Amino acid sequence: MGIIELREQLQQGHVSALELTNQYLERIQEVDPKVHAFLEITAERARFDARRIDELRSKGVLLPPLAGIPIAIKDNICTKGIRTTCSSRMLEAFIPPYESTVTEKLWKAGAILLGKTNLDEFAMGSSTETSAFGATANPWDLTRVPGGSSGGSAAAVASGECVASLGSDTGGSIRQPAAFCGLVGLKPTYGRVSRWGLVAFASSLDQIGSFTHTVADAAELLHVIAGEDYKDATCLKVSVPNYQSILQKSISGLRIGLIKECFDPNGLDPQVASAVNKAASHLESLGCELVEISCPQFNYGIATYYIIAPSEASANLARYDGMKYGYRAEGVENLATITSQSRAQGFGSEVQRRILIGTYALSAGYVDAYYKKAQQVRTLIRRDFDAAFAKVDVLLTPTVPSTAFLAGAHTDDPLQMYLSDLLTIPANLAGLPAMNIPCGFDDTGLPIGMQLIGNVLEESRILQVAHHYEVTTNIMSSNL
Repeated sequence: MGIIELREQLQQGHVSALELTNQYLERIQEVDPKVHAFLEITAERARFDARRIDELRSKGVLLPPLAGIPIAIKDNICTKGIRTTCSSRMLEAFIPPYESTVTEKLWKAGAILLGKTNLDEFAMGSSTETSAFGATANPWDLTRVPGGSSGGSAAAVASGECVASLGSDTGGSIRQPAAFCGLVGLKPTYGRVSRWGLVAFASSLDQIGSFTHTVADAAELLHVIAGEDYKDATCLKVSVPNYQSILQKSISGLRIGLIKECFDPNGLDPQVASAVNKAASHLESLGCELVEISCPQFNYGIATYYIIAPSEASANLARYDGMKYGYRAEGVENLATITSQSRAQGFGSEVQRRILIGTYALSAGYVDAYYKKAQQVRTLIRRDFDAAFAKVDVLLTPTVPSTAFLAGAHTDDPLQMYLSDLLTIPANLAGLPAMNIPCGFDDTGLPIGMQLIGNVLEESRILQVAHHYEVTTNIMSSNL
């Protein structure tokens, strides 16, 4: 069951918050040794919070909307007093002295923290295999990856270890794992949700979002975590709609744009293409109009991203110098050596690779040829989207070119790994809201995802389309 159903169960007294929390903690104990979705389990805190909610409910106190709902948080989102490691040796012992804005909102809404989830180190990866603390498995097939970088958050929901979870999305890190794990994964508009307390990877691309089993649950969580925040200068000062009330509105007459560059048979699994086209046809049967759209710069997104994101990462990760906080190499006294050795020992190979790429792209003599040019292409990609939304209401693409790949398949081929984000990256470059919705399965039973992209601040529209698709089909997530 999801957030909506469990809230009714709690309100009607069919289950207590403590009983529900214990059910999920038992589930974690049962399956997480195989899945490895969690890095830390906060059982004592969870039970304490559940008892407090039960006591308030017994007194007739009006409780907030997520009271008693057990969730998990990606381990690059700061939680006061609880380790936040970014799955890196560099921050293995880091305990934040402050709470991120999104988690503070969740706790005020009554959500119960079950634990912190695994991720690719510093959110750099597409398989959750670069974690310094071990890889996460896909609950649908333990020999395959759950996607990344938010693979732990996705696997935790897909395996029934929590009701919902938060992740972060820099180039597809919510939508790609959601597609691999058969979940609803929502990345809001850049600035819709505060990034305060999210450990920075690429600041102009990072955005916090959710993993849920249903679109209604995604709408519920977004309503809680969205909104302005004076602590984040990039957070938009706009009102937050009641997303739940919009879900039921008819989608008849909406124009759905199929980006033709995303359906190129070269590189797109035929089974993925077939499932997504079938889903588009289903939307047409619900009254939507399908329109073929061209976004000529779309496929330049991945090259653009892998200049801009590593450049921003190079600047953001410069703070980890072995002096102020984080890992510090032992046995050296020279300042330069402390810094270089701390980074060499504290960062994994993928993080080091991206720092080197970014530093090179920003270096004198190359910044104009690479970084400036990438920003110019980013503008062209945004203009393509603007032109598309002048013709249609929502854009539709596959989320990922394939279903979940085998663990270790791309470990020695980072370029092939990067290609799994080919279809998700452009929405980040343009700052647009986008989400994955499960739309079928391949011949081996692995989930296939469809991506819906909306215009700026039009989360309501893509949630509305996704909800109507979801409730009129029988495609469901499942557990181990």
